Amino acid sequence: MVNSKTGTSKLGLVGLILLLISALILSGCGNAKVNTQNSNMGSSSDPGKKLTVYTSFYPMYDLTKKVGGDKINLKNLIPAGTEPHDWEPTPGDMGNLEKADVLIYNGAGMETWIDKVLKSIDNEKLVTVEASKGLKLLDNTDKNENLTYDPHVWLNPMLAKQEMEAIKNALVSADPLNKEYYEKNYNDNAQKLDQLDQEYKKTITELSKKDIIVAHQAFSYLCSAYGLNQVAIEGLAADSEPSPARMAEIVNFVKEKQLKYIFFEELVSPKVTQTIAQETGATATVLNPLEGLSEADQQAGKDYFSVMRDNLEVLKKALQ
Repeated sequence: MVNSKTGTSKLGLVGLILLLISALILSGCGNAKVNTQNSNMGSSSDPGKKLTVYTSFYPMYDLTKKVGGDKINLKNLIPAGTEPHDWEPTPGDMGNLEKADVLIYNGAGMETWIDKVLKSIDNEKLVTVEASKGLKLLDNTDKNENLTYDPHVWLNPMLAKQEMEAIKNALVSADPLNKEYYEKNYNDNAQKLDQLDQEYKKTITELSKKDIIVAHQAFSYLCSAYGLNQVAIEGLAADSEPSPARMAEIVNFVKEKQLKYIFFEELVSPKVTQTIAQETGATATVLNPLEGLSEADQQAGKDYFSVMRDNLEVLKKALQ
């Protein structure tokens, strides 16, 4: 009788201990789940899930695509073929960002809407990156515009490489499980950007002329990197209008320097450029600031590298 009762008592004690241990284990699992949900670990908590990444406009989209590859679901906020300077996000865009993992933008004043968006959306897990942050920016010399700096940094391949590195770091932060994949893609494309830089240096060094007339003051970083002199008809805002006095200055400059080409861009009306070309006998042709590619161009396989090489060929033809 005594042994039987003692055995039952011991069994009850063992059961109580096991119950307590189970409760502690379940409690620990619950805490781990909360920490995972509240951290910016992205797809690391679910290896089968791709990051949802939004970019502000085409250069950010293309640089991100080259790093993120098939590990991310990539969407560009500004529609293909849209001039980005005056674009504003829709309520639908805001709703999409509420569910995004990463938002990548250029900064330096390019996206005039970004501060308002970041203050408005409620998405604590969102990893954001201002790709131009930390770069040496050029001052905006046009005091009639609200921009403090020239934001067109991506037109210098070496600065584009630094922006790509910032993008890579953001993807790694959001998705550390795929760090090696992002690192490899970045390193491969960084080498391509180095090669592009060397092509520009070699080609432009051999050209006799150094002055270029552009419709929109977007090429300061490119010109600064390779020893060219940019003369802009209009300012950093692509839709600004030159005064009659400015038009006369440009006409005189073209004639004095005997320039054969004047550059405009596809996303902005070429009317002013064509007027000056007709008055001077020069040819109006495209020099692409890569602010946005049309859907047709993207489907045809054009990207940052191909457009930058197209630009180099145009410059070579104009400045020989």
